[in-house]
Amino acid sequence: MSNIIPERIRLFEVYINGAMESGIAEGDFPNMEYMTSEVKGAGIAGAAETIVPGLFASITCTLKWRNTPKNFYVLAEPRVHTIDLYGDINAFDAGLGQTVTQQLHIFMKAQTKHYDIGSMTVGESMEAETEHEIVYIKVEYDGATKVELDKYNYIYKVNGTDYLAESRKALGRQ
Repeated sequence: MSNIIPERIRLFEVYINGAMESGIAEGDFPNMEYMTSEVKGAGIAGAAETIVPGLFASITCTLKWRNTPKNFYVLAEPRVHTIDLYGDINAFDAGLGQTVTQQLHIFMKAQTKHYDIGSMTVGESMEAETEHEIVYIKVEYDGATKVELDKYNYIYKVNGTDYLAESRKALGRQ
């Protein structure tokens, strides 16, 4: 019997607009926070803050760069960029007693909100940073799509279920 326990990100790569970038030290994954509204009045004993299914607040991703490679400055262009994060997840299969590799792939379409080209100190990295506003994100784990959100096309899928399909239909989009 297999009992796989994810342990760590062993390695990762980042691609910006399809080109691999090797100057990245760290990537902070997006925080996906539902939009909420307060429900109160007749029929409810008090108030409740409930989620608005499929709708999200601003979603950002931060990339921290050791140094700024040539392609770093393309992120200053005021347009949508593609960002691919690939992670090699080091996991332990307790049933087999061995280490296994799993893949995490996060694909995003984003606009750069902030770019800091860092600083120059002899013998040190530049510590540059970019922050990106995500308008589309798809998270795949070992080849299976787990989450897909497309803000402009009213798509929000989790494990194959599209939670905005009925909304698109109600809006005449299907």
